[in-house]
Amino acid sequence: MRTSYCGVLGSEHIDQEVTLCGWVDRRRDHGGVIFVDMRDREGIVQVVFDPDCGEHFAQADRVRSEYVLKVRGKVRARTPETVNPEMATGQIEVYGLELEILNSSDTPPFPLDEHNRVGEDVRLRYRYLDLRRPEMLNNMRFRSRVTNVIRNFLDERGFLDIETPILTRATPEGARDYLVPSRTHDGKFFALPQSPQLFKQLLMVSGIDRYYQIAKCFRDEDLRADRQPEFTQVDVELSFTTEEEIMAINEEMVHTLFKQVLDVDLGQFPRMTHSEAMLRYGSDKPDLRIPLELVEIKDLMAAVEFKVFSGPANDPKGRVTALRVPGGSEISRKQIDDYTKYVSIYGARGLAYIKVNDKDDLEEGLQSPIVKFLPNEVRAAILERTGAENGDLIFFGADNRRVVSEALGALRCKLGADLNLYTCDWAPLWVVDFPMFEEDGEGGWTSLHHPFTRPACTPDELKSNPEGALSIAYDMVLNGTELGGGSIRIHNPDMQRAVFEVLGISDEEADEKFGFLIDALRFGCPPHGGLAFGLDRLIMLMTGSQSIRDVIAFPKTQTAACLLTDAPGNVDTKQLRELNIRLREKKPQEEG
Repeated sequence: MRTSYCGVLGSEHIDQEVTLCGWVDRRRDHGGVIFVDMRDREGIVQVVFDPDCGEHFAQADRVRSEYVLKVRGKVRARTPETVNPEMATGQIEVYGLELEILNSSDTPPFPLDEHNRVGEDVRLRYRYLDLRRPEMLNNMRFRSRVTNVIRNFLDERGFLDIETPILTRATPEGARDYLVPSRTHDGKFFALPQSPQLFKQLLMVSGIDRYYQIAKCFRDEDLRADRQPEFTQVDVELSFTTEEEIMAINEEMVHTLFKQVLDVDLGQFPRMTHSEAMLRYGSDKPDLRIPLELVEIKDLMAAVEFKVFSGPANDPKGRVTALRVPGGSEISRKQIDDYTKYVSIYGARGLAYIKVNDKDDLEEGLQSPIVKFLPNEVRAAILERTGAENGDLIFFGADNRRVVSEALGALRCKLGADLNLYTCDWAPLWVVDFPMFEEDGEGGWTSLHHPFTRPACTPDELKSNPEGALSIAYDMVLNGTELGGGSIRIHNPDMQRAVFEVLGISDEEADEKFGFLIDALRFGCPPHGGLAFGLDRLIMLMTGSQSIRDVIAFPKTQTAACLLTDAPGNVDTKQLRELNIRLREKKPQEEG
């Protein structure tokens, strides 16, 4: 039907006759000549109709925004005064010879070039219109190119693209499962996979050796800008390998991806242990573009009378930390109040600070409500340890380790953005040597990654000291975002049962939930490991988008709803009866 896309026409096509298909972006009537900006996925071109076109001129007079057209015309150069340097096709236009209206359109609910003036809910309800916008079309094209580069890279290195099941069974991987009732197995449920983790391990047992998949995964969890209930990950697994080999392959893949798609050289991927990352940046995914670092001052605060500091300083699970902001004395009291409110999101009960006006005057040169509680020798030690200079601002965090790390780690990133402290465009990083477990808040343990990660110790050492056990795990971080996480997996049934024991999973529960995996480990399972990338998050970073919803064709909202299809929706009684499901009405909450 068409001979060319609108957006690819240029000076090399002058005097050629073309047939175009697309939508009306704009229509203008200038003194008896009608101009139609015609748009398709590749861009926009101006089409000109004059009265010599006869009936086709009358057709052009009828068209409105978003009408679907087929146009036959001749490419010609624009006159010098009408050249539009803002358009990729601005050097030429198409003189219309024939026009066919393939379909009309109602007035769109929002002008596509004014999408920012409408709420995101409107854009998502009419997503098929939102996707017509050049920005969104470019994101979809970009996404396709990224997946193509990834597939080619892995194909060339002997990885097999293998699909794993969508209907599986519930497994504890850190989030709630989406459950699917079974009609043929009364009272039982499938679960949608949170990841292909167990199946890719079984593929290694099967001798597949090198596997990858661009896989759909599902997690019923609270959403953020970089989270969705259904998301896509690039899943990679290989056998007879080491963490060094896995990291090298995936680092090369990301290097290749950025070079081919963005012409960006990411440079060296430094490595940092999890403990160092938490100590210096308060985060296991630090943004190394920001030069600010946390400084431990717990020892300096142990003897002060100010209990806000001395309490955590004398608590084995407490942390007292300083964050120096060079030139930060210009930050206003209102801004400090805003930052105090911000860190409260992470559980911080306040945000102490000192403005360094004159570091040599410990009595009058430090401006802060807390200075009076600090002896001069403590003030001097803080200035020395943080390297503070005149004009700097020092923020403080004092609470349990988790609260201080999360609050000041987040504050560090916010200050970096607000004050534009970035020292480079891209800062990749490997974070390694993660703890195997973390406390679950109820006196037990939970896996920091997942329970199939191999510990860097023996089963007996693991059970005797779970708090000190490290895992053979690694996360790839870019600009403060976790791109992917992976590990060497457990390939020995004794080690797997030891991990389950620490997690409080009995042999009976392990056999009931994971018996198929434990059995597989008994039949010659090779050493293996892998890594999974969050594809949506990666593309969000590469395109500079603010949300992964801008790089997914049909995303869900923050409440995990699809406004386009009005899902989730009601199911009729007959279908529920077939599944032996009865809905129970919620009782209204009691007042008072």
